[in-house]
Amino acid sequence: MRIRALPLLLGLAAALGCGGTLKRFAYEGFGRDGWQRPDEVIARLGVHAGDRVADLGAGGGYFTFRLADAVGPSGRVFAVDVDDDMIEYLRGRVAAEQRPNVEVIRAEPEDPRLPDGQIDLVFTCDTYHHLQRRTEYFARLRTDLAPGGRVAILELNGATWFARLFGHMTPRQTIVDELSAAGYRLVVDYDGLIDRQHFLIFALAS
Repeated sequence: MRIRALPLLLGLAAALGCGGTLKRFAYEGFGRDGWQRPDEVIARLGVHAGDRVADLGAGGGYFTFRLADAVGPSGRVFAVDVDDDMIEYLRGRVAAEQRPNVEVIRAEPEDPRLPDGQIDLVFTCDTYHHLQRRTEYFARLRTDLAPGGRVAILELNGATWFARLFGHMTPRQTIVDELSAAGYRLVVDYDGLIDRQHFLIFALAS
């Protein structure tokens, strides 16, 4: 039963017309704050007031609104996703919580539709394995980065049965190799900080 939990939840979501709610539950589950250590992740990212951050694959906004708090009213967070249910949910939450420093972007699979040359940090959590043609994707993303801009990748490492069974994971060396080929260099390696995720930060190689 556990193996089929995610497809069943997503199918039920579609049938009931409440995709956003059940998708958020399916992807986040119970007790995420405990293993995810979100406050420590934000601290390690080194985000400052006024920064412009892209949350790539924002989902239900688990990190989006924490990042918005970190950059403050003078900063901006771009919540990027391709899922219409998540986009609708995020826009509703931005309005309800009156978050003027969060901009929701409906991206395309090969284009995050970010403003060129303006992003100080691209952050992505458990999204990397969903991206197609990742080397090309991140090579194009270079034009969106501001001078000194960085890319932070938090990605499932296969430590859980769910990640292994459904292929929701990427080996650390694969990430490093693909980002290197895209024109980045690894500058900080927090691998091991979180049991079930890699945590790597890259900067432009030149």
